[in-house]
Formats: sequence, structure tokens, C-alpha cells
Amino acid sequence: MDIFRYTPIPTLVLDCNKVIRQVSDSYLDVSYTRSRERILGIQLEDFFKGSNLPFLSASVTLEALVTAQATHRPCLLHEVVTEGVTAWSVRVVPIRHHDRFLYFIVEFNDTSEAYLKQLELDQRLTTNETFRILVETVKDYAIFMLDPKGHIATWNAGAQKFKGYKREDIIGKHFSTFYGEEDRANDKPGRELKIALRDGRVEDEGWRYRQDGSKFWANVVITPVYRGETLIGFGKVTRDLTERREAESRLISAYEESAKLKSEFLANMSHEIRTPMHGMLSALTLLLDTNLDPEQLELARVIEESGAVLLQVINDILDYSKLASGCFSISTDIVSVKDILSSVCRTFQPNTTAHTVMDMHLDPRIPASAEGDALRYRQIVQNLLSNATKFTEEGYVHVNVTLQREELDGYIILTEIVDTGIGVPPDASGTLFTPFTQFDNSATKRYKGTGLGLSICKSLAELMGGEIGFRPNPEGKGSVFWFTARLKRVKKAKVMEKLEETMAALAVASETNSLDELREIAKDKRILLVEDNPINTKVMVKMLKGLGFQFIDKAGDGRVAASLAIKDPCPYDCILMDINMPVLDGVGSTKEIRNAGITTPIIAMTANALKGHAEAYLSKGMDFYVAKPVDRKLLMKGLLKCLKLEELQEDEKPAETPRTEEPTTNGERSSGLLEIGAQDLS
Repeated sequence: MDIFRYTPIPTLVLDCNKVIRQVSDSYLDVSYTRSRERILGIQLEDFFKGSNLPFLSASVTLEALVTAQATHRPCLLHEVVTEGVTAWSVRVVPIRHHDRFLYFIVEFNDTSEAYLKQLELDQRLTTNETFRILVETVKDYAIFMLDPKGHIATWNAGAQKFKGYKREDIIGKHFSTFYGEEDRANDKPGRELKIALRDGRVEDEGWRYRQDGSKFWANVVITPVYRGETLIGFGKVTRDLTERREAESRLISAYEESAKLKSEFLANMSHEIRTPMHGMLSALTLLLDTNLDPEQLELARVIEESGAVLLQVINDILDYSKLASGCFSISTDIVSVKDILSSVCRTFQPNTTAHTVMDMHLDPRIPASAEGDALRYRQIVQNLLSNATKFTEEGYVHVNVTLQREELDGYIILTEIVDTGIGVPPDASGTLFTPFTQFDNSATKRYKGTGLGLSICKSLAELMGGEIGFRPNPEGKGSVFWFTARLKRVKKAKVMEKLEETMAALAVASETNSLDELREIAKDKRILLVEDNPINTKVMVKMLKGLGFQFIDKAGDGRVAASLAIKDPCPYDCILMDINMPVLDGVGSTKEIRNAGITTPIIAMTANALKGHAEAYLSKGMDFYVAKPVDRKLLMKGLLKCLKLEELQEDEKPAETPRTEEPTTNGERSSGLLEIGAQDLS
């Protein structure tokens, strides 16, 4: 029995009743048990209950013991413990004599090293086999090897599916077989191998050809493969992206269709916005011609300035080319910072409360005039000042403008809007200029908005070569919003200012002379106003009468207009033609009039004011174009041009009987205003 005490294999010797009769020194070492006497004489199951084996579970040992006793043969079981790092085995050998169990020899072996080696070998074999199966059977990718010269060395199922070649048909051929004639003539395959060697890989997309001559859109990745320092070939992976390319083509077509629809939407939006603006601003023009007291005149001028700015903004928003490019454009005009600020402050002064003081502080070093975009500068100031007046119920709103820096060719202008309003929460200051962002404050809930204002200001300031920012009011309550703008120096500024004054005076005189001339010409002229909007019709009639016209007929759609104009001779000296109308639009009406041989001047007067519309209408037979809202100066220019042209044509014709007033349908003489709509022809 003592022989087992000195065996290097950790061993327990049990009698037939499974009582421990001997334990090896090596077992005591690995189990960290130093007292043999505490183990001897204990039944194995009781021993396991008292202390589990530190290197092998008791259940495995008992299972091996039961199996050896049942089979009368040695039993070897393995177990991996300690998270796969250590492996042990237990071997139970039954000792029998004449069918009687005498002893059980229980041996414990540390098999960690052999286990890890076998595990590594199994993993390597599994990985290699898995990779081989993957490469050979995958059908969504063509994966194959090229030799260093570019000849095909291996072939997989995906390559056969994509390209149609069987392994025996393609092995040994050069991979340029898959390229088109133009690519082969340009040595594209050779260049790809050179790039792969230089950069470590090359990726390309293009048409590749199958064995039957059909083509597919392929994504190709070529990677050099080395064994040590020696190039043994190239790995080539090809994907068929034909469906993706077709999807991209469909997407491009959808985008082009969307762009077309957007263009149509913008045209309709332009018309819908400009139509009511035409009535409003044209009526305002007529209002300014009346005898207003000073206070009324000042309010009307504020409306005029605001309407002009709004119209300019709408013009930019609805400009298709600018929207398509996704950016605003910056124009270069003469900018008077003082005039702009005075105008904006005058506009917002009524918005302040009785407990709020608004004032403006202008650095005397600010140039009287400079080159820049006056509209964009005004937009930023208006937006910031609008916020300041909305959120300030008492205290002040200061507009401070200083010359931050003067440069060789221009100036950096700093504009600050300082208020004592509700301020901005610290956690919201970082997102102030983010689109569609509004900070959560109960005071702001009264003022709904898109959250775009400050974001647009940021873009405009950057387009003007400046920056924009925010800081709390240093006095403790309110905000300071600031921005900088780069303005160019105007050469010979004093001469320019004098010239501007002279030109302004001449413009006033020219406008007065043009109005007198038009009124003289218009006295005996008959004009046809074609307009379906009753408000715009009413406003335009008043405007035309103010220009001297006494004989004005009206038509509510293009069909009525054509019926009235197509006579021999045409009873009208000029036709003002709206475009978007029911029954028959302005273009169709103009076409019918021209096809009838009528050469009377036709002025397109429409809310369709996107780029290209003017040229399109002139090409349809019209003689002049005026966008809505109608600028009276531009309308005067068009009427003078058309009526003078008509007079020249009349001088070349034989003398005709002077025009007399035509009786109306009820027998009375016309008052000079004939109103006819589509319903009158029913």
C-alpha cells in the first residue's frame, strides 16, 4: 500500500467500501492538504462533502468510480475547469479478486498543456477548413487568387456564378479577360496590380464581362498576398452590384422628378404669395399718392419699407437656382449702415412696451457708405432686434454698432443687440444657432416659430465674412447677441455720395417727366386689363387711372380677353395680361390673339416671377414683363415703351376714322370702363 504514497501522480486508494486507505504525497501537494491522518479512514463521499477538490469536481470523480465499478474496467473522464484554462482527468482502476472488489485506485492528472495544444490544433484545423469551405462555396462573392503576373490560380462557386466560367476553363488565363476592350487597351488591369502593390490594396467599380458576353456592374478589391517577403500572388474579391446601380439609377430619376415637382411647387408658391402682396403693395402705392398727414405718411412709409424687404426675401427664397444649390447668394451694393439701422429701429419701435427704451449707438468711425449686401445685413439686424423686442418687457434694447477693425480694402463692422429681457438659460446657449431649436422657457411659449431664425442669421453672417455669437448681459439680466460683417471700402467715397445724390435727384425728375409724358399719351388710349383676382383688378384700375388712362376694359379670364381683342381693327392700344387664370390662361390667350394677326402690345403682368419666366413669356409673343407685386415705375416704363411702339405702327398705317365711344349693351354710352367676365359669355 505504501507504494502509492510515493507515486508522482496524485492518487487516492479506496477499499471496497470506498473508504480512503492511502493518499499520495503528490495529492497532498496539489490539494493543499498537509495532514494525511485527516483523510485516511474517511469514506470518499463524506470526504467530498467536507471539502470539494480544488482541481476537479466531486461529481466527475464519483461518476468515474461508479462507471468503473459497473463495468469492471478502468474509467477515464476529463473535465475543463477554471474558465477553460486548466484541464484535469480522473482515472479509476478497479482491483478485483475472484469477482470481489478489493480496492479502487483513483488517479488525478493535470492535462492542461495537452488540452491547450489540442484545442489550438482543433481551432486551426477548424478555421482552415471553415475558410476553405467558405471561399469555395460562397456564391455572393467571386473570391479567387491570381499569380504574381495576374493569371488566375484558384476559382470558387461565386466566381463561376458571376462570370460563367468553369474552373477548368479559366484557370491559367489572365484576369484581364473580364474587362472590356477599352479597359484592356488602356491597360487598366495592369495599372490596378501596380496600385495594389504600391498602396497595399486597390478598389474599383466598373463593368465586367461574363463568358457569354453579357456585362455586370462589379465592385472589385485586389490585395497583394505575401509569404514572408515574397509576393505569391493577389487575392481578388468581386461583388455584383448591378442591382444597386439600377437602384441608384431609379433614385436619380426619382430625384430628377422630385426636382421637377419642386420647381413646379415653387412656381405655384411664387404665384400664391405674390398675388395677395400685389394687391397690398399696389394699394399702398395708391395710398401714398393721397393727402396723408405726417403721422399717417410715416406709418405708410414703414409699411412700404417692410413690404419691400419682404418682397426681396421672397424673391431670394423662391429663386430656384439658389434653392437648388442649397445656399444664399451675396450681392454687392452700396451699404449705408446708419440708414439700415435707422429704418429697422423705426420699424420695431412700435413693438416695444411702454416700459422699454430702444436706442441706437453708432460709432462715428463707421463709414457713410461701403460695399456689401444691404439686404442680408438688414435681415440679421431685423431678426435679432425682433427677438429682443419680443422678449423684453421692461428696461432697454440697445443697438450698438462699432468699427471693430479697419483693413486695407474694407472694414469689420461689429453689431450688438443688447437687451434686459428674459435671457437665455445656460444649458441652451450651446444650441442657440442650431436649426429648429428653441429653448424651453414658459415666456417663449407665447411666441411660436420655426426655430430657424438664428440659424439663418449664422449662415448669413458667415456668408458676409463674419461671425455671430451670444453672451449674457453683463449687467445681470438679458442677452447680448452680436455679429460681425466684412464690408469693402468704396473708392472715392465722397464722389460716390455726391453722385448718388445727383442720380437720386435726376431719378425723381425723370420719374416726374415720365409720368407727365405717360398721362399725355394715355388720354385717348384704350387699355384691356386681364385679371381674375377682383382685389387686384380694383387696385390696378385705380393705378391705371392715376397714370392717366380713362378707357379701361376688364376681362376675368383669357378666353374673354381673346374675344375682346380679336377684332379688325383691335380696339385696344395695349393689353395687360395676367398669366394664371381660369378657362384660358394668359399664354393661351396671347397665342390666340397673335394667331389672329393682332399685333397690339401685350404686357405680361404675373405673379410667376422665378428666373426664366420673363424670357419664356416674351418668347410666347408678349412684348414686356412686369412681376407682381407691380412696381409702378416698371409699369410706367412698359406702358411708355408699348404705347410709343403702337404710335409708330399707327403712323405707318393708312388714316382711320377717329375712335368714338361704343355704346354699352343697354344703349348708354360707355364711361370708359368695360367690365366683362367669363360669365357674361354664357
